[in-house]
Amino acid sequence: MNWLVWLIYTVFAVAALLTLWRIIRGPSILDRAVAADVLLTEVLCVVGADMIVRHHTQSLPILLIIAAVGVFSSITIARFVARRDQG
Repeated sequence: MNWLVWLIYTVFAVAALLTLWRIIRGPSILDRAVAADVLLTEVLCVVGADMIVRHHTQSLPILLIIAAVGVFSSITIARFVARRDQG
């Protein structure tokens, strides 16, 4: 079981590094916004996997806050891009 946990965290770490690369290199603001959403989703998955492995629910408020930040950031970026395209 211990090796499986390390494998899961390694896969998430590689995915996070690739996502950070897209945030840094992304040619447009929308590419960076999508990559930021993916990174938040990866963080949600890591925290959720930690809850499953350690059999606790203490991190549930953190999951809710991260999800709310993701939704509000997506809405804010979409509104910014829509206003920029109108102008």
